Amino acid sequence: MSTHTPDPTTDAGRRPNIVMILTDDHAAHAVGAYGSVVNDTPRIDEIAEEGARLDHCYATNSLCAPSRASILTGTYSHVNGVKGLKTHIDASQPTFVTQLREAGYRTAIVGKWHMGDGETDGVGHDPQGFDYWDVLINQGEYNDPRFLSADGLRIEPGYATNVITDLSLRWLDEQVAQDEDRPWCILIHHKAPHRTWIPDEAHADLYSDPIPVPSTFFDDYSSRTTSSRRAAMRIAEGLHLRDLKMLPPEGLSYEELSLWKYQRYMEDYLRCVHSVDVNVGRVVDWLREKDLFDDTMLMYSSDQGFFLGDHGWYDKRFMYEESIKMPFVVSYPRRVPAGTVYEGTASNVDMAQTILDAAGVAHHPRMHGRSFFGDLVGAPTSPQADGLYYRYWENDDYDHRAPAHYGWRTERYKLIYFYNDGMGMPGTTNRQYPPEWELYDMQEDPEEVRNVYDDPAYAEVRERLKAEMWRAQASFDDVPHPSQPVPAGCEPVPV
Repeated sequence: MSTHTPDPTTDAGRRPNIVMILTDDHAAHAVGAYGSVVNDTPRIDEIAEEGARLDHCYATNSLCAPSRASILTGTYSHVNGVKGLKTHIDASQPTFVTQLREAGYRTAIVGKWHMGDGETDGVGHDPQGFDYWDVLINQGEYNDPRFLSADGLRIEPGYATNVITDLSLRWLDEQVAQDEDRPWCILIHHKAPHRTWIPDEAHADLYSDPIPVPSTFFDDYSSRTTSSRRAAMRIAEGLHLRDLKMLPPEGLSYEELSLWKYQRYMEDYLRCVHSVDVNVGRVVDWLREKDLFDDTMLMYSSDQGFFLGDHGWYDKRFMYEESIKMPFVVSYPRRVPAGTVYEGTASNVDMAQTILDAAGVAHHPRMHGRSFFGDLVGAPTSPQADGLYYRYWENDDYDHRAPAHYGWRTERYKLIYFYNDGMGMPGTTNRQYPPEWELYDMQEDPEEVRNVYDDPAYAEVRERLKAEMWRAQASFDDVPHPSQPVPAGCEPVPV
């Protein structure tokens, strides 16, 4: 935790405007700047070219609502209270937005909120700390989406990705007209490319050629634990025909059906991503037209990664790389050199402090993680992170059957502890199974197909990582599951 206050001025003597464009389920390996072999994203790539790309940015709980809560508050799920999809945010808690607003920024959020709202849960977890908010109901609709604002509920005609951008640019036009010098912060949060995937009609014919299949598509899970093998996320069985909007040809074998579903899924998924890319370009063009691009911290990210047929799966949740890796590109030409690539470990928990540092605004004392803004501008303010602490709280949920687990990822290794206990989490069956471990050598096995936890050659590494994870967990005031033995050399957690 930190209360570090950076120099509040930029080279031009002004605070930056801030734009965060956030999507839902956009995998980093479906972004051109990250080497995608399945699609092109020229306007998102433009941000990376003009600024920086983070190569190791991760979600600390790979679910939509928990990740969004961590981005806003700069805290882990056990602190902000949003552990799963059925746990809603206390919107009165401090966020980087409330810190900016107190420092004189005008603030807004448009699009997906997805952390509870008064219209659907009857409790009232509507956004707070924003001068203007206009958000989708729950997951939102792709066509003619419903929006909730302080003025009430309404329907906005059109395609959601376009509409969200329209509303955002309208608010920005108003801010520039009112006061050119007072800085602003807007969160542009898209529904896309979350399932069920419905593309804009204008893009309905894109990606109709065969899409490359991941090398791990037919992963047999031979070295994995039963905890991961129980997950109902295989494309062949788990992906419903309602998501694909057509029936497959008759007489397909299991492998042929898997590949047919993959192609259908990816076509619509990538078409939805294309709409996002087009609308990112609209925001970039608006900033350039207003001569604000150089003095704006413009970020593009997704609330987590997504399996695109990797290991035969769709969805996220697991601590495996395709699920937790977030695309994160940022431009701020006044401060961040073009073409910067940051190789250090970063997470969604770090984003709040990073944004506040760029704005010259103090961090809130409860925030976890560290700011990586200094790393981007060549003046680090703290040592780089030793690793990533991850925790997925839901257990055996009704749709995906993913197990509860936590883990520790260093530059080379990844240790995962499946404790298989939802501990009362809503929306899960809480069927309990014996705890299990997995360990991956990311240098020798970047595709994570060989679990080496029981390999004697990795015994020393395994025990060292257990101790590192235990201490990292304690540093964030999280409590290990009672089933986990205390690692050698570590202090027991007081009950």
